[in-house]
Amino acid sequence: MDERVSIRAHFERFPATVKGAFVLRGADGDPHQVRIEAARVREIGGRATQPIDLEAVTLDVAPNLDLFVPFEFPTTELSAGWYGLECDTAIDGVPESVRPPKRFAVPWPRASVRRGAVTVNKVAQIADGSKIKIEQIECGGDTVKVSYTATPPAPASLRLVADGAAVPQLESEFDEETGRGRVTTYPVLRSQSRLAIEVRGASSPVDVRLP
Repeated sequence: MDERVSIRAHFERFPATVKGAFVLRGADGDPHQVRIEAARVREIGGRATQPIDLEAVTLDVAPNLDLFVPFEFPTTELSAGWYGLECDTAIDGVPESVRPPKRFAVPWPRASVRRGAVTVNKVAQIADGSKIKIEQIECGGDTVKVSYTATPPAPASLRLVADGAAVPQLESEFDEETGRGRVTTYPVLRSQSRLAIEVRGASSPVDVRLP
């Protein structure tokens, strides 16, 4: 987030469209001028983009006051995947590309993705002596969640590869107190049968047969 202006995205997902608004608010206690030049939808796990039909607008943004720039776009041409919004702005004349964190999914056909949970309980030994225990994999309709425990507690860098194809990562969480973490990725497909979990610093991946 820009330290001068907060730009968020609020929207609702409908069967064929997404409707919402960019929400602008001064974040540093000073007024700012913000121009939104253009906006687009961008796939998180790929390069696909779709422009949003949005007229360029210039706004005077004050502290502690929300300004809304509405938008609406169709999702019928988007392939299955996770998407976020991106807008080209100029804040006090300085160009900047902004990507609000909120995202949405265009669902995969139910029969095309694997579902179910696998208890793994395999340990990856890291070169520095630490250990990452991969505990469980949960395969859902639009995500895969990999749970692990790190000893000593430190966030792990995981990369998932399904039958040789990298699985795009969506987010990573870690609890310093418990040493437990979770990585969330795109779902795995029914056509993919094995998942390799590559742990940075480990000599070999943790291999798992998918449910």
